[in-house]
Amino acid sequence: MSNVTTDAGLKIDPAALKAEGHTIPSDSDAKIDIHTVLSSASRPEREAAATELVDLVKLDGPSAFHRLGLAAAIEKGLNDKKNAVAREGACDLISLLIEQGLGNAVEPFFFEKLMHLMVSETFADKITTVRTAAIAAVKAIVQVSTSWAVPIFLPVLLEQIKTAGKWQVKTGALEIINQLIVSSPDQCARLMPDIIPVMVDAIWDTKADVKKAARASLTKLCALVSNKDIEKFIPALISSLINPIEEVPTTIQLLAATTFVSEVDSPTLALMAPLLQRGLTEKLTATVRKVAVIIDNMAKLVDNEHTVRPFLPKLLPGLIKVENTVADPEARGVVVKAIKTLREIGKTDGDGTDLPPPKVQTAALSAPLVVVAIQAVDPDTKLTTASPLIDYIASLVANLINGRNYEPTEWDVTLIPYVSLALPHALRANAAQGIVRDLLEKSAQEEGEVVEVFEDEEEGEDLCNCTFSLAYGAKILLNTATLRLKRGHRYGLCGRNGSGKSTLMRAIDNGQVEGFPSPDEVRTFYVEHDVDGDETENSIVGFVLKDKRILKTEAEVRTVMETVGFTPVRQEAAIGSLSGGWKMKLALARAILFEADILLLDEPTNHLDVLNVAWLENYLKSLKTCTSIIVSHDSGFLNNVTTDILHLNRFKVKRYPGNLEAFVKHVPEAKVYYELNPAEDYMFKFPDPPLLDGVKTKEKSLMKMRHVGFQYPTAPTQQLYDVSLQVSLSSRVAVLGPNGAGKSTLVKILVGEAEPNRGGESWKHPNLVIGYLAQHAFHHIDNSLDLTPLEYFLQRYQTGEDREELSKTQRALTEEEEKKMKEGATVVVEGVKRTIDDVTNRKKLKQSFEYECSFKGLSSSENIWIPRDELIRRGFEKKVMEVDTREAQKAGLLRPLVRREIELHCADFGLEAEFVSHNTMRGLSGGQKVKVVLAAATWRRPHILILDEPTNYLDRESLAALIEALKSFEGGVLIITHNREFSENICTEVWAMKDGYLEFSTSCSWVEGQGTGERIDKKDDEEKEMFDAMGNKIVSAKKQKALTSSELRKKKKERMARKKLGLPSDDEGDDL
Repeated sequence: MSNVTTDAGLKIDPAALKAEGHTIPSDSDAKIDIHTVLSSASRPEREAAATELVDLVKLDGPSAFHRLGLAAAIEKGLNDKKNAVAREGACDLISLLIEQGLGNAVEPFFFEKLMHLMVSETFADKITTVRTAAIAAVKAIVQVSTSWAVPIFLPVLLEQIKTAGKWQVKTGALEIINQLIVSSPDQCARLMPDIIPVMVDAIWDTKADVKKAARASLTKLCALVSNKDIEKFIPALISSLINPIEEVPTTIQLLAATTFVSEVDSPTLALMAPLLQRGLTEKLTATVRKVAVIIDNMAKLVDNEHTVRPFLPKLLPGLIKVENTVADPEARGVVVKAIKTLREIGKTDGDGTDLPPPKVQTAALSAPLVVVAIQAVDPDTKLTTASPLIDYIASLVANLINGRNYEPTEWDVTLIPYVSLALPHALRANAAQGIVRDLLEKSAQEEGEVVEVFEDEEEGEDLCNCTFSLAYGAKILLNTATLRLKRGHRYGLCGRNGSGKSTLMRAIDNGQVEGFPSPDEVRTFYVEHDVDGDETENSIVGFVLKDKRILKTEAEVRTVMETVGFTPVRQEAAIGSLSGGWKMKLALARAILFEADILLLDEPTNHLDVLNVAWLENYLKSLKTCTSIIVSHDSGFLNNVTTDILHLNRFKVKRYPGNLEAFVKHVPEAKVYYELNPAEDYMFKFPDPPLLDGVKTKEKSLMKMRHVGFQYPTAPTQQLYDVSLQVSLSSRVAVLGPNGAGKSTLVKILVGEAEPNRGGESWKHPNLVIGYLAQHAFHHIDNSLDLTPLEYFLQRYQTGEDREELSKTQRALTEEEEKKMKEGATVVVEGVKRTIDDVTNRKKLKQSFEYECSFKGLSSSENIWIPRDELIRRGFEKKVMEVDTREAQKAGLLRPLVRREIELHCADFGLEAEFVSHNTMRGLSGGQKVKVVLAAATWRRPHILILDEPTNYLDRESLAALIEALKSFEGGVLIITHNREFSENICTEVWAMKDGYLEFSTSCSWVEGQGTGERIDKKDDEEKEMFDAMGNKIVSAKKQKALTSSELRKKKKERMARKKLGLPSDDEGDDL
């Protein structure tokens, strides 16, 4: 069989065919070949005749397809009910035409004349070989056709699945749909509202083969849903469609525990609608209520009314019926809320059944535009709006318009092969694209759309120019996406979460991208900071030298590593001693030594300090022959570095010239990649800290360190030298510095996890409450994921203290501390020795406190009070800290631990009561879990918030909300971060750690004593709603304002005057 293939719009040289030994038939020979294809019992003879016919079509172009009578012969062969050979031969001829690159010429004829016939009749042929050949032929056509032809083919297939009387037709149509899902996933996802209802009916077909095929197709189709919130529930959703009685309540329970934060699109609604529609008919009020909650939450995330309107007739009538029948008033309120939300999004007042049909572009409307555009180039054309080719092109144009796709490259790829068929050979090469662009501009103008064209740069060397598809497991991420990379460019890879950014870079590094140059042609290096656990004991330089990809001498390796910052001493250190930032620098050093053509950098700034981020920026900009592909949440870094943006969206990759800022101008909805603007419906609010004894202004220090030195017992050098600092309610501090400079050690001493051991002292206010979020925030709740947030709060704070704080290592006594306590526990009282058993209470003593101590073997009546300083000297410092924590809570620093109060607190972080009290944390999204962590950390109304690298675990939306909340927070803020954008938005002070020494910015304004700021201890307490353990509101009596002496004298005169006149006094009983 020939290896010479051709586009349907081009002829080939006859000499090329003859050189390969092909026979070029005459027109008379062609008729004999057609007869052979449709009548010969010998399969080899049929294949030989079909090959000659295909070669003739290649020579004369697509016109020969009709001129030679091939179209009529195929139609005749398929309609020959008495000759199975003719039917099979016709199917084989179609397959061969497609295989030899003539698919574009066959498609219009196939759709107009053959598709309905083949699907409805030939798929159910009594002869197995005919059925197989028919399915193979149709599958071949849909496989090579443009994805925008799916809306043309799909209605025929769905109609047969619904109405066909023969089960073989249904299974054959499902097999073709499976092929469409693989070859055109984007269009199948877009058309899921049409496909899902048919599939749901098919899984209940009486024929077992149809049931099995429909379930398999439904599973493949559901894998196209890109909504991250329901992705993990897809198997449960499919099970609920197959076994609704058993599975619907369970699946609804799972979904009700999920917070929807991703945009809800048509595929998501199409998959959810059958479940929700069935759920509204359930008898249990609790189940119906959950369905209403799901509908309400999902509807809020729908982008526009066009997305939700097809589903309103399915959901609104059911909700309205429930509203009128449900007895529980609380559940009815939830249903009413869901109805209101649906109506607002869908812009309707009724039940959705009377909506006007959506505006749809049709082939009949587009055909005149196509004819006019072709006539402008070829005035002699004989094609009219009635021509099958024009109708097919017009259908594709209509589908592009209905899909709201006005991308020039998409129109070119979709239409040029077919437009070329309508033009003479002399015009095809140059005129086809002009016609397509003319159609695009006119169509966009009619719809009020703007067309943006970014021409591919021709200057510079191409490192890669390939078209490929990419999947992750069963999920398709990219389909026939084009990737073109120029040498020396720096590409920023942007896209929503789950769009495939990191997967694409891994695939490039692993050689899994189809068409990407081999490692011999283009060298790629994936830059990551993770190091294999087996390598942690090796020296740094030894680790680099072991890499067989690096062809450098040891001297060259050492020189390059020194330029990156690895001194000769550090090069000999073990890899396990490196922090995350130094591991990233090590990866960059290896990339430099590798001399890669393409650097793949996944979050390169995640662990780098400010100086090293600046160094990385300069290094990447200095690369003139090396291309970089970068994924980064640091928008400042990405904006400074990139020359182009590659946007992953709708299964495609599109290039935008310029940096991130320029990209946002072209794609405004992508601002989330660039700006830290909080969304109106996504805000945090921290509780105001209560007053502290002796603190009258925000400037008064609450935490102090004076001349502190510290060294870990196993460390060869000291970590902190002569550090002095203080923190107050007005502090807004960014702790910056290189990796390993001592930032975390400093914070540990501040919060009491470590103590100065090289001189100096550390102090904090006894009643001070600190809210601390660790670098890995989710570890706070990792062991409680099966609890609701409410249960988590009740468990964590059930004793009035923070159980997480009690479990910290600094609250546990060491052997040395126990020994010191034992030695200092003996107290002489009235000449009798007693042994302190515990520290139980506290009271004020001048400028300090004294503590009630109980004794072993004695009753509480024998307790005595001992000053704070003396107890600390005796070794009871940690016992004193425990009492301080309890007393801080007794002083009213915490609100009542009741459901209503917890729900109100969580509402300040955007967590609805529904998810706080009714859903486990395992079902919450990452963003929702962050809210729980923040709410839990601030439950005690902290005076100081300490956040360790918050940008490592927060997405940009949450980060923006956090920034706004911190700006309005009335307490102090201390942040360890490498993210300049984040720190500059909040912090007014900078503490720079370097080699164990602390330097301060000029904006630091520490004061001794109270300072001169505004008094905070004289403000009237704002009235706040309080609730008891049963949820009842506590009404407190209003305090009467004390009268001045002049007001009292005036009141007395008025009372005496009324008495003299014999009138009763209005305020008898008032104390004077």
